[in-house]
Amino acid sequence: MNVRIEKSWNDVLADEWDKPYFAALADFVHREYRNGPVFPPASKIFAAFDACPFGDVKVVILGQDPYHGPGQANGLCFSVAPDVAVPRSLVNIFKEVHDDTGAPIPANGDLSRWATQGVLLLNATLTVRAHAAGSHQNQGWEQLTDAVIRQLNDKRSGLVFILWGAYAARKGELIDRSRHLVLTSPHPSPLSASRGFFGNHHFTRANSYLESQGKTPIQW
Repeated sequence: MNVRIEKSWNDVLADEWDKPYFAALADFVHREYRNGPVFPPASKIFAAFDACPFGDVKVVILGQDPYHGPGQANGLCFSVAPDVAVPRSLVNIFKEVHDDTGAPIPANGDLSRWATQGVLLLNATLTVRAHAAGSHQNQGWEQLTDAVIRQLNDKRSGLVFILWGAYAARKGELIDRSRHLVLTSPHPSPLSASRGFFGNHHFTRANSYLESQGKTPIQW
């Protein structure tokens, strides 16, 4: 199957495109886009990969599925376009960045500046029906994103995987902690941020590890 995705990712994921689960997933996604509003826009489904080639990845932040409100999802987990109101989870992320690193709180929620520094902003499920959180789960996206994590785990070293919440933490079973740093905490959502997301120091811990691996830290 011809998948429009950044070349290095196309190369490492090539075996996935011809598997039965991916054909079924592609059929499902095409039907969903024909039948009603689905987010992100189809051209941005693989935006996280296009913004951060395989060899450039230094940090992986894993989300669950895209924002399901109009105009919010842009293909990068937790991110929104500059003219979109900052979602509450992202407000909490920015608060922790500020408290942890001293960086100023940004004026908008566009995280593309993280992606271009080597942060793969990956949702476990890459599409969602409008106003229906989780509506595209268990259709095959999770198998693809498991493959993404396995490829990073096996073919790269010294990466940081940031897993917030129980859903993301389950992906940690795919990661060799002797070769990579795995950081887990409660999710930044308003329902759980006060239970351990605030004060997790994931941003300074990630940068300290990257520096120990001879890599340039992220300007959060």
